[in-house]
Parts: sequence; C-alpha cells; structure tokens
Amino acid sequence: MSDDDTTLTDDAQPADDAAASEGSGGPSPEVIAEALAGEVAAARGPEADEVAEVLADQATADALGTTVLAEEDVLVETPPPAISPYDRPGKWYVLHTQSGYENKVRQNIEARTKSMGMEGRIHEIAIPMEEVTEFKAGKKVVAQKKMFPGYLLIRCTLDDDSWYVIRNTPGVTGFVGAANKPSPLSRKDVENFISTPDSATEEAPKRARPRLEYELHESVRVKEGPFADFSGEIVEINEDHLKMKVLVNIFGRETPVELEFSQVAKL
Repeated sequence: MSDDDTTLTDDAQPADDAAASEGSGGPSPEVIAEALAGEVAAARGPEADEVAEVLADQATADALGTTVLAEEDVLVETPPPAISPYDRPGKWYVLHTQSGYENKVRQNIEARTKSMGMEGRIHEIAIPMEEVTEFKAGKKVVAQKKMFPGYLLIRCTLDDDSWYVIRNTPGVTGFVGAANKPSPLSRKDVENFISTPDSATEEAPKRARPRLEYELHESVRVKEGPFADFSGEIVEINEDHLKMKVLVNIFGRETPVELEFSQVAKL
C-alpha cells in the first residue's frame, strides 16, 4: 500500500465518526451532562458544585424529553377524609336489650337480617365501648367496658318491615324513644358514641376516655384494716398513690380515714 493510500485512510476516519454521530442524533445525554458539569465546576464560588449538578440533571432531562421537578412541586396524594358514621345510609337508633346479652342480641339481629333479606334496610349494629381505669389488687389497670350496658346502637332505614325484624329478635325489649316511638340519634351523639375509623376495617366503636372506678361522694365499705365493715363517703381520691380518704362515722363523729383502693369495696 502506498503512502497516499495510508493518508487517505487516516483522513477518512474522523469523517466516519462524525457521520456516525449525526446518524445517532448527536452526542448522548450523558456526554452533554458531563460537559456542562465540567464547565460550571471550573467556575468560582461555594455553590459551583451544586449548580453543576442541577444543570447536569436538567441537561439530561432535556435530552431525554423529560422535566425535572423541584421537591416542592411534587404533589403528594392525601387520603380522603373519613366519612362520619352519621352520614352513612339510614339513621341511628338505640335498642334496649337484656343486660349482659348485648353481643348475643347483635348476633341474633344480624342472623335475622340475612335470613329475611333485610340487608338493604338494616345496615349496622354497634356496641359502644370505652376504656375504664380500674384498680385491682392495688394496681391500676385499663379495661374495655360497655359504655351503655343493656343497650345497642343500630343503623337502619326504619319502616314496618325492618321494625318487625328488629323488635321481634330474641333479647330485644324495645326501641328507646318518647311514647314508644323510636327516636333517631343526633349527629353529636352518633359521633360521640361511635368513633370514625381511620382504616377500611370497622371494629367495635370505642372512645378512649379513662375514668376511675370510684367517684367523689360515693359510699363505700371498708373491707380490711382497723375500720373493717365500716361504711363511709369518699371525700378525696389520690389516683397517683392509689389511695382515698373516706369519711367514717367513729363514735358519733365523722372522721376522714386514709385507705388504699384495695381496702374498700363498692356498696
């Protein structure tokens, strides 16, 4: 091969690279980004690296046909607010039941609702619960108790048929209302008695409102100690130390006696 042939071959190589570059649509996004980052990084100032990074990201995004969003521009999807139990279909009524059989009565109503095809009119039954602070063996414990023993809340579209199904369920003694007419609960009462669930699952409604087992001016009986079998009125309660002062009649005089919670019992 001659020197002229060699020269022609060497000169043709850059042209082939340029043609390949043009055929591919120009330099790659990564090449553009690196070039811009290098130019800005050479500038002076403490924010040069940060500016270079931003420009490099933008250049890459422009080359790819996308848009770089600032953090504050990104929309965060917020969950929809929970629906109040008062706004659910139907109205809430209070049912009187045999005390201690609230859960059984609820199961009976649910079974009758399904067997008699009343799902479209009898929607929901609730037993409102609350957290109660009790004192057992001198220790404070929190227990779940029925807010209204002997009562249920029922959400339904009340008519002759739904009334018949509910009223004739074993264990139900009647609706609560004036002149034997069922009275629906107000929004305030419904939202106080039934919590709004934060999730799709709806457990038995409850409210976290701890209260003491004993109350001021309540009469109690002393179970043990030198004043055993005496009765008196509670005049002071010290929850932190699990103690109370009871006004006991001793030899005809009302005398305050300090007792532990475990030493007294309700009358």
